[in-house]
Amino acid sequence: MPDIAKRFPQNPLLSPKDVTASTEGLHIACLLNPGVFRFDNKIWLLVRVAERPQQDKIVVSFPILNDKGETQIMEIPLNDADLIATDARVVKYKGVDYLTTLSHLRLFCSDDGVKFEEAKDYPKLFGIGMLQTFGIEDCRVTQIDDKYYLTFTAVSPSGVGVGLRTTTDWRTFESFGMILPPHNKDCAVFTEKINGMYYAMHRPSSVDLGGNYIWLAQSPDGVHWGNHQCIIKTRPGNWDSARVGAGAAPIKTDKGWLAIYHGANAEHQYCLGVFLLALDDPYKVIAHALEPIMMPLETYELSGFFGHVVFTNGHVIEPDGDTVTIYYGAADEFVCGAKFSIKEIFSVLGV
Repeated sequence: MPDIAKRFPQNPLLSPKDVTASTEGLHIACLLNPGVFRFDNKIWLLVRVAERPQQDKIVVSFPILNDKGETQIMEIPLNDADLIATDARVVKYKGVDYLTTLSHLRLFCSDDGVKFEEAKDYPKLFGIGMLQTFGIEDCRVTQIDDKYYLTFTAVSPSGVGVGLRTTTDWRTFESFGMILPPHNKDCAVFTEKINGMYYAMHRPSSVDLGGNYIWLAQSPDGVHWGNHQCIIKTRPGNWDSARVGAGAAPIKTDKGWLAIYHGANAEHQYCLGVFLLALDDPYKVIAHALEPIMMPLETYELSGFFGHVVFTNGHVIEPDGDTVTIYYGAADEFVCGAKFSIKEIFSVLGV
């Protein structure tokens, strides 16, 4: 299978050791899947920071937020018969699923797109309210005019849905709560209106009928969404046979809206692929590449908190108009960078 990514030689760009925990008693378990945008003549990453207490051999412990936004620690003996702890990411206790880490979002900025430092004078973004008590994750950032739309995964005992906040200055935010109810995630808003409507990709899921597919929706105001249609499905026997989900907002090109997405197989190995949507009718899929454009190959992609993963939900287009710089999560632990040529991606798509 082809891999046309040109990885940064400086990878990983950010590791857990580079970040300080938000709360005493916690440590950074992993950094994941940043949203990416330009602001104030810099490149910015809105990084998902996942925290938990140090683990021992007697109990499993993990943080949650209460409805006041305060962090509480749950501890469960590993020998408890009601505990199922076979997945590094999720435990089940007395029939209820809990995340092993609690995620929030932090801002990092860079002058050169390689060396990133945490923006000290900007706020950290935490879960708000009962529908975000297990944290907020994997934010996509879309700029339309002077407003930034932050769509993120909101997690709670009630399920996994899509939250929305907006900002113009990255210091103050307007929250719109949950805009797509459970089970839903991987929401990316297009960078401009089409025929007067906002568009967004998202991923509702079903455990009994259907699957983990990419859907498209439209909105008159960027908040209330309808006309949902499934546009990309998993492909049996292929690298994206188990689940697919949107990456960042698709890129407008003269051939159509170019979307970089993630897919996984039954062994939970995550790669990146591409498809192309019609400019004036994004419900129409023009092309869908059979092979991925990036797969986990490097040590930092194969081994980490959850290995064999490359996962992006953020990129910038370079001034040459052809180079796409993606920032991606590797092995659910590190933040890395890679470059692609749009012309080369088109050759993979056959357009």
